[in-house]
Amino acid sequence: MNRQLAKVFDTPNKKAFIPFLTAGDPAPECTVEFILEMERAGADLIEIGIPFSDPAAEGVVIQEAGIRALKGGMTTDGAFDIVRRVREKSDIPLAFRTYANPVFHYGYDRFFARCEELGVAAVIIPDLPFEEKQEMEEPAKRHSVTVVSVIAPTSESRIRTIASQAEGFIYVVPSMGVTGVRSELKTDLGAIVESIRKVTDVPCVIDFGISTPKQAAKMAAVSDGAVVGSTIVKIIAKYGAEAAPELYRYVRQMKEAVAGG
Repeated sequence: MNRQLAKVFDTPNKKAFIPFLTAGDPAPECTVEFILEMERAGADLIEIGIPFSDPAAEGVVIQEAGIRALKGGMTTDGAFDIVRRVREKSDIPLAFRTYANPVFHYGYDRFFARCEELGVAAVIIPDLPFEEKQEMEEPAKRHSVTVVSVIAPTSESRIRTIASQAEGFIYVVPSMGVTGVRSELKTDLGAIVESIRKVTDVPCVIDFGISTPKQAAKMAAVSDGAVVGSTIVKIIAKYGAEAAPELYRYVRQMKEAVAGG
């Protein structure tokens, strides 16, 4: 595990809270401010979404944030510049969330070299098939960047196969489909995490659908942490450039819930 990711899970039984936001929504300088504010509120790692024109795994809320950011001129280089500005003030662990196409077109070696230069610890690529992961993982490893494995409800044998080769941390997706807030999370997450832990001690975090402190605490109780995207993006959509105080309150509340899970 690289040094930045090690900080996220640096003590036994630590539960991580990981918020997501879209780069450039509503403006690059706002993204920098929001990241710093969420760190101050207790976030352990922050995911920065690089907007893409065909975000197949995202629900409407994050799709609309991506559209706003793209209309505002956000690019992959723009996302790197946001990280550069964050790094002037903070060493909080960061991960990019994007799709295989933008990384491929940017150039694998060039993309991961810039991640290494700016201290981006990991990338999450929802549309990257497990069978094709090695093509991206090899240049990532050369630059000390982790390609995070994503595990959805599937056969136990496939869960174990993916988990056995995972590094950094594992994304556990509690339901099939796109991102978004859900009132109930019905998948047997405990069983999925149990299957993972039979083959690896790599930390597991749960993504997709978490919005309330109660849900966050429930997810943390069976895993190593929780990821929240849509609710964060909704707050930003509602309050725009003035969202920082609301983000602080929400992230603080969710971190406290996760820590007690």
